[in-house]
Amino acid sequence: MPLRDVFLPRTLDDLWDTLEQRPESMVYAGGTDLFVRLRSGSIAPPSLVCLERLNEIKGVRDEGEFLFIGAATTHGFLLAHPLTVEHFPILAKALAVLASPPVRHMGTIGGNIVNASPAGDTLPPLYVLDAEIEISSRREVRRMPLADFIFGPGEVLLGKGEILTGVRVKKLTNENVHHYEKVGLRKGQACAVASLAALLRLSPSGVVEEARLAWGSVGPTVVTLTEVEHALTGEVLSHDTLKGLIPLVRDNVSPIDDVRASAEYRRIVAGQLLLRLQQYRWGGP
Repeated sequence: MPLRDVFLPRTLDDLWDTLEQRPESMVYAGGTDLFVRLRSGSIAPPSLVCLERLNEIKGVRDEGEFLFIGAATTHGFLLAHPLTVEHFPILAKALAVLASPPVRHMGTIGGNIVNASPAGDTLPPLYVLDAEIEISSRREVRRMPLADFIFGPGEVLLGKGEILTGVRVKKLTNENVHHYEKVGLRKGQACAVASLAALLRLSPSGVVEEARLAWGSVGPTVVTLTEVEHALTGEVLSHDTLKGLIPLVRDNVSPIDDVRASAEYRRIVAGQLLLRLQQYRWGGP
């Protein structure tokens, strides 16, 4: 790799100065994806700006009804944090299967979001959690739903001089099923061929009172299917109920063929993942 300048601002004010002086720089935090692309030569930015020393955008902050997660918070830190486990077990489940321990200790939740890969493990859980992201520049701080921020693989609504500073998520209350599962080419350290995040609220009799579902790696962005959520709501969570919804899932995802799987295989897996929810029906599997 060619030598290039790397800037390490320690405060947001330092960062804004650097971005104004070096507007062509590429911003990163953990760099777990960036360094791979640099080594392959697929990108060649003239300089880099690293966010890892910005304590202002690290950590988990309790804001009463919400938790705020700094964008430069590593996956490992977030996975070990008691507030994550207590309020967002679905996110903790996704973090536990994200890449390898070394990657989790370097990679950040902000990087996973801005990378905007359809296979990103944190994205389906954050979609069903209705996460809101915070974008900052020297001039302003703005917020928007995560689902509006990502509009394609690697494509996000970040302007010049802006960075993602955090994620704001409302604490869960009544949901009693928190499920995340992915299928990959191997058991560990796998990139998702297809994944499913599901938040369900079940009545005492096992009827689905609310359902939020999001699939990863079966479309250009995370796929949410309100038709499936509505069809599941009001029904008993059972094998027959879930099996009946599989055609609806397969007809409404839009996967691609790539080196990891064919589009048809992804379509099949997306539907079959729905059946995994039957393990949560009252009375056991």
